[in-house]
Amino acid sequence: MERPGRFNGMRHIAFTMPNLEECVQFYTEIMGMEILNRASDNLVYLTCGNDNLSLGRSDLPASGVQSMDHFGFIVDTKEQLDAWFNYFKAKGVTMLDQPHDHRDGARSFHITDPAGNVIQPIYHPAISGQRFS
Repeated sequence: MERPGRFNGMRHIAFTMPNLEECVQFYTEIMGMEILNRASDNLVYLTCGNDNLSLGRSDLPASGVQSMDHFGFIVDTKEQLDAWFNYFKAKGVTMLDQPHDHRDGARSFHITDPAGNVIQPIYHPAISGQRFS
């Protein structure tokens, strides 16, 4: 199977932390990001215009060790996302779920790389289709 067109950047990363509200305040008030979507009491999406930062609540106490949940590669359309899903499946990549729609209009699925890192190919209407020179 032929690989679909290239990804449009790695502009989505997700972290987990026990002090979610404190971190949301830091990223908005100190770093200047904007809240894109509060998906739930435990999940907030932030943006600085070109990127998407997902902050999720963790049950584990803060330890000073970075806790990355996953990182995402942006695609331009839902159709491209489905093509990537079929391609990864045909290549025997470990699939964690099926493509699914999010309440904010995004669509994604999750895979792992050979080291077990979780990757989320994602169509996100707020940042998909953007081009950088």
